[in-house]
Amino acid sequence: MLYRGFLRLVDLLPLPGARAQRIIALWVILSQALIAVTGSVVRVTASGLGCPTWPKCFDDSLVPIRHEDVPWWHQAIEFSNRQIAVWIVVTLSAAVVLAVTRARRRREVLVYAWIMPASTLVQGVLGGITVLTGLKWWVVGAHMLASCAMVWLAATLYIKIAQPDDGARSAAAPPVARRIVALSAAVMAFVLAAGVMVTGAGPHAGDRTNPEAIDRLHWSIPALTSVHGGLLVVYLVLLITAAFVAVRGGASDAVRRRLRIVFAVVCAQALIGVVQYFTNVPAVLVVLHVAGACSVIAETAILYQAMAPRTVRSSVTATEPGSRPSAGSASAPRA
Repeated sequence: MLYRGFLRLVDLLPLPGARAQRIIALWVILSQALIAVTGSVVRVTASGLGCPTWPKCFDDSLVPIRHEDVPWWHQAIEFSNRQIAVWIVVTLSAAVVLAVTRARRRREVLVYAWIMPASTLVQGVLGGITVLTGLKWWVVGAHMLASCAMVWLAATLYIKIAQPDDGARSAAAPPVARRIVALSAAVMAFVLAAGVMVTGAGPHAGDRTNPEAIDRLHWSIPALTSVHGGLLVVYLVLLITAAFVAVRGGASDAVRRRLRIVFAVVCAQALIGVVQYFTNVPAVLVVLHVAGACSVIAETAILYQAMAPRTVRSSVTATEPGSRPSAGSASAPRA
């Protein structure tokens, strides 16, 4: 009953075309990555406790105020990160839900779209726990990994929105190549987890006002870095194997193009990591490394989906994704 009322309200909006839906979905990816990137800015500028409580900035103020123990620039950076989550991520998440609902997209697209605002609420709670626990390294790490997962899901939504609702999955590369990419994604998750541990033991605790109170990971940084780098090598070997199998198996031009993009961003990310390690982890490279990680995640997700795209059935008249179905097509969302 409530959902039907929601649909009636949504139907008052203009009908978004396929291009508009894809643009919104692209901005959703960027907004999810922006949370991770601005979070890294908060960390490297030691502004993690610029707003020492949550959801308010201070116990007696929702916004930053003059405070002798917390410099104004730390407050501004931390508060800006929170505002990005509220005004950019929430707005774009709501926009993609409204767009695909108004266009009566298939159920699969609707589910991925609704995950965006729901996950933003979860991220907000995680951010609050991060502050309230005093920037414990494993809580900060969980917050980062959640952002990484959201980048993957947003990239998946972006691809699925571009695919026709009246269609079936086809093979653009050998199935074994896609399974290897899936395995590489699993290894990538371990790469990210190891990277979080390196950060947890590294020089950027996230707060300078009382650094001795910040819970840090007291493990060998060279050892953790070796594990992180070794896992990255495994991930890269799997990608090379998948590329070899895909090309030998007659992969589509779209898959070959996505493979080239993935290799480019992975190599750039690896280079940033190496330079970062040998230059004593400068702040700007930390931010670039987080941005690079988001790029690798998004491109791997897109490659995985590109290997088994949804194409229009030959018996169905091709329609633009998200446009009104033809008279012979079902109008209800489909999985």
